[in-house]
Amino acid sequence: MLPSYILHAQEINYMALAVEMIGIRKEFPGVVANDNVNLSVEQGEIHALVGENGAGKTTLMNILYGLYRAEAGTIKIRGKEVHIHRNSDAITLGIGMVHQSFKLVPSFTVAENITLGAEPRKFIFTDRNAVRKNVQEISERFGLQVDPDTRIRDLPVGVQQRVEILKALYRNADILILDEPTAVLTPQETRDLFGVVRSLVAKGKTVIFITHKFREVMEISNRVTVMRDGKVVATKETRDTNPAELARMMVGREVLLRVDKEKARPQEAVLQIQNLKVLDNRNLQAVRDVSLEVHKGEILGIAGVEGNGQRELVEAIVGLRPAIKGAIQVKGKEITGLSVRDRRETGISCVPEDRYVRGVALGASIEDNLIVGNYFKEPMSKGQVLNLSKIADFARDMVKKFDVRTPGTTIPAFTLSGGNLQKVVLAREISAEPELLIVAQPTRGLDVGSIEFVHRRIVEARDKGAAVLLVSAELEEVMSLSDRISVIYEGRIVGTIDADLATEEGLGLWMAGVTDHHKPDEIPAAGDQLDIDQKEANLV
Repeated sequence: MLPSYILHAQEINYMALAVEMIGIRKEFPGVVANDNVNLSVEQGEIHALVGENGAGKTTLMNILYGLYRAEAGTIKIRGKEVHIHRNSDAITLGIGMVHQSFKLVPSFTVAENITLGAEPRKFIFTDRNAVRKNVQEISERFGLQVDPDTRIRDLPVGVQQRVEILKALYRNADILILDEPTAVLTPQETRDLFGVVRSLVAKGKTVIFITHKFREVMEISNRVTVMRDGKVVATKETRDTNPAELARMMVGREVLLRVDKEKARPQEAVLQIQNLKVLDNRNLQAVRDVSLEVHKGEILGIAGVEGNGQRELVEAIVGLRPAIKGAIQVKGKEITGLSVRDRRETGISCVPEDRYVRGVALGASIEDNLIVGNYFKEPMSKGQVLNLSKIADFARDMVKKFDVRTPGTTIPAFTLSGGNLQKVVLAREISAEPELLIVAQPTRGLDVGSIEFVHRRIVEARDKGAAVLLVSAELEEVMSLSDRISVIYEGRIVGTIDADLATEEGLGLWMAGVTDHHKPDEIPAAGDQLDIDQKEANLV
């Protein structure tokens, strides 16, 4: 018989690990997504998983959740080797996953979504009273209060995420995977989520938290695992690391985490919008009486939770969506009725939010994508004849200046990674030396190294005299890049403030539609740069 202290040590090791993934290998055609990956997650911890795009972190979690099957490796849950062949196996083992894109039915109620596929029955029928009772009981037990009878389409994003978490908890999940859970949340909703996560861990749950935001890693996690190129680089106690070290491990080099820029020197107004109204695809008003100005040599950031009219605003400016009321001027010239091409001729360039749909022609070459806005002009063409040597020279120059990682300029755009595609779009739009540069979600889906590069190019365009309109769902990005910030809520600009006076708390309240900042429970926490009354005095 083993000595008691050895037995005790074995018992602790056994109980301490909720998840062990040993030697995991997953291949896709031409790509090794996970290369002999080892991951250990302790019972009752919040474990952050970080890495560049394509590092393999989501693939690894999809294997744990049964959405993919690994070619090699072992998985242990609570010390016991298991075989997860499908999603239902993971759920049976107490594993739940909240995906970045919610898997909810908008027309169903909260209760219907939570119990979907696992409804309590009365004979052959769904027991609706039991459904409501079960949902109320589980929401009260875990402090995730939601109205079980509300339809998903009527809930804000943060509450929808609570429903996703409740859906996993309803199926008895003890290990919860959260994939980029704060991507579409306001700062207040993020803080609420962190409170929920901590309360779940206090009740014995284990959380794996996939994110690319280092501040969140430092705030919420106990340990952090860094992945790069399908491998685990390191696992560290969060208290023993810092954002700079995490970035260096992720990218393999030093990364500038802040936006390095001088103070703006704004000049005359380039873009002027007055009382603009725009409809969305459902013929509902998406932009409501918006008026704003963007000046030469400044970056005006538009902050807001996605779906509050940002896309329609950008599309109206560039000519992809008609305005039903109002006026748009560029350098004093009315452009409201002009075509997309004519607007570009006035000096507008746009990096669209969806590079795959609006940004590039995926089947066309890199060369073709780079000249799409000026192929009809000299030196790219003479008359109706393209100057192929000039086009090739231009493409090679852009690829070099914008650090596009590609074996050549004649290959199709679809062969590039998301970050390199974004660099192609940036090269095309910025090389036009626009009067007005619109950048919508410029770093969406990009890793920390690509983000650093994109930010630097945007600031360079401002410093060369462009008026820059930045639209981003990432509040941290808006605050660090912008010189002034306007917040859009339900299609209206609810406030504008100098960026150096803005606080995350105050902007977050505007993003949630709270414009009366004088209620005691809505005043920013101590430590913010300015109290809200002082900031309101500085509103532009």
